[in-house]
Amino acid sequence: MTEAAPAAQGAGAGAGAAPPLVALRGVSKRFGEVVAVDRAHLEIRRGEKLVVIGPSGSGKSTLIRLINGLEVADEGEVELLGQRIHAHHEPPPSLRAECGMVFQHFHLFPHLRVLDNLTLAPRHVRRLPRAEAEARARELLARVGLAGKAAAWPAELSGGEKQRVAIARALAMQPQIMLFDEPTSALDPEMVGEVLEVMRELAQGGMTMVVVTHEMGFARAVADRVVFMDAGRIVCSGPPAAMFDRPPHPRLQAFLARILSAR
Repeated sequence: MTEAAPAAQGAGAGAGAAPPLVALRGVSKRFGEVVAVDRAHLEIRRGEKLVVIGPSGSGKSTLIRLINGLEVADEGEVELLGQRIHAHHEPPPSLRAECGMVFQHFHLFPHLRVLDNLTLAPRHVRRLPRAEAEARARELLARVGLAGKAAAWPAELSGGEKQRVAIARALAMQPQIMLFDEPTSALDPEMVGEVLEVMRELAQGGMTMVVVTHEMGFARAVADRVVFMDAGRIVCSGPPAAMFDRPPHPRLQAFLARILSAR
């Protein structure tokens, strides 16, 4: 008899609920002998703020890279915006364009000024006219508190400014979901707050977000749901209060005790 797959971990998955924006069903990813993600089942609803936590090397970054096709699953299936992507297949470019991605190390184009960093993809992927792309870019720069930096080169920006530009660049594509891969871990401590504030405002605006982070205060304040990973597996998930105040798994208890004692 075939063993039934575990139910996907998601919010609002009852009868009659809208289909998930993203679903991972039995997804695994290996790098040689290392199993980075092991049979992950996960659903993300439109408008949900999902925060992924766990020790280094637990598969968090690989998990979100599987959502937008930066990594391709070895097993299982990813469903994105109603389209199923089977193992060993990449999502089409039209689907990848719906996933904004903010990386740990910014990945701005150093040879382009800030405004051009924001307009490149909308002009060439979305086919927006230059004037429209630039108008949107300037609005987004103002939104992240960098209205005066349109003509700056990336090398002239602080780390916090670079990351806010990276967020604006992702938003310029008008994605349906935003993915953040430890967006504050490369920043000096005094710059972390300015980036987290932009992310809080984005969450309050209703954007669907998946955030890999070690910022437990942000997770508690912003997340609708927290997912804990260890050794490539989704160990448990739940609302922030339940996860932080009453950790449902011994491994999560040990992780939080170590994180909190280090602060």
